[in-house]
Amino acid sequence: MSSDKVDAEGQVSKAADVDAALEYLDHDNTTVMTEIDEKKLVRKIDFRIVPLMWACYSLQYLDKTLINYANVMGLQDDTSITGDQFSHLALVFYVTYLAFEFPTGYLMQRLPTSKYLGANVILWGLMVTLTSAAKNWAALVTLRVLLGCFEAAVAPALILITSMWYKKSEQPARVSFWYVGTGTGSIIGALASFGFQHYEGERFTSWQIIFLLFGLITIVVGTLVVVFMPDSPMTSKLTREERKFAIERVRENQTGIENKHFKMYQVVECFRDPQTWLLSLITICSNVPNGAVSSYQATIIKGFGYTSKETALLSIPSGVVACISVLSAGLVVAKFNMRGPVIIATLLIGGVLGGSLLAFLPHDNKGGLLAGNYLTNVIGSSLLILYSLAAANYAGHTKKVTMNAIVLISFCLGNIIGPLTFRDVDKPDYLPAKITIVVSAAVSVASTGLLMAYYSWENKRRDSIYSGIGHKENSEFLDLTDRENKEFRYHW
Repeated sequence: MSSDKVDAEGQVSKAADVDAALEYLDHDNTTVMTEIDEKKLVRKIDFRIVPLMWACYSLQYLDKTLINYANVMGLQDDTSITGDQFSHLALVFYVTYLAFEFPTGYLMQRLPTSKYLGANVILWGLMVTLTSAAKNWAALVTLRVLLGCFEAAVAPALILITSMWYKKSEQPARVSFWYVGTGTGSIIGALASFGFQHYEGERFTSWQIIFLLFGLITIVVGTLVVVFMPDSPMTSKLTREERKFAIERVRENQTGIENKHFKMYQVVECFRDPQTWLLSLITICSNVPNGAVSSYQATIIKGFGYTSKETALLSIPSGVVACISVLSAGLVVAKFNMRGPVIIATLLIGGVLGGSLLAFLPHDNKGGLLAGNYLTNVIGSSLLILYSLAAANYAGHTKKVTMNAIVLISFCLGNIIGPLTFRDVDKPDYLPAKITIVVSAAVSVASTGLLMAYYSWENKRRDSIYSGIGHKENSEFLDLTDRENKEFRYHW
């Protein structure tokens, strides 16, 4: 049997050019799916992949920010590093995270997605475990560099997996279900920090135990991902009929499922696409505050005059706020299909309001300062919507993988800039850093408004030019990009 496919215009497409889903489908025996069938299937898919995605994202957030908790548990004194060197530990993680985005995107397309993700989870868990044995700056910076290399795979892999399994209308809620790991990771880290600060043994320090414990947990989770997470609907352990249903369900997305053949023209198109640069600018600006908050939240709270143990407990509401904002943002977007307005709302609440409270309230107003600190955690929920925008508005597998890498590179740039605004000379108020939070959030709000206007204009332009064009059979699975597919419309 030939591996070629014939499209609606009679053109023969090589198997390398079409989506793997089209190769899999057996059109001779397609069953009409009822609403009950679909609901049962979605619940089954949710049960099999969402908990593992949540565990991966929760641990990636926790593992990279353990250094934040370790800092108030005596890390700097025990390893004889300076405050500026500690800032560089946050920096080098994101530098290597950034550097590995394109290589990891390429490898993710060529290799089984979930197996690749699981292997990276295991390796970064090993780096966290080894951090417990670090005694000096050289060891710490080496392990942070390697941690960034391996954690670079998690977000693009989860975005890709979400787009494989879920309709566009379902994606924001599912992204929020795994992205809430930022909040749960923060809560778990704060509770663990508080608990282990009561440890008074001589063999290990409290911060060494916390790295050892969560490093081993991460290795276990990575192993579970390798064993149980399906690489795609076509290779999952669902029944054959369920696999067909899972594929047909996402046909309406017009973004395809998987194609293992790298297409350079789609990379070029991604870089020439105006939405790419607007999404990148929004992501960079919104993550300057995120980088500052994730790396320095415990330090900021301790700077209000609290002890290390009090700081650990007072960090818990930050995670609660993050969880509530992430789930709320995801569910609002799913219900009302409003991505842009929700991004703007989260940035105004978290960046402009929260940052202003931190920057401009007097130092003796601890309640207001804490409130501002907690509100800054709302900013993070904008990233999950940016992830869902990338998943929904980019078609063509190579183009999707490329854009996922660009989003994560932009995320890294913001997180690199954020910690650099916290300088030793600005202690204990760090006023320039707090003003930066407000300004970068405001720029991101303006850029989001511009992106919404672009999407609206482009959809109207396509309606005007292509309104008379009929549906092209199987165009959803021909690995066409969003610009090649004249039926494609953008979500905002």
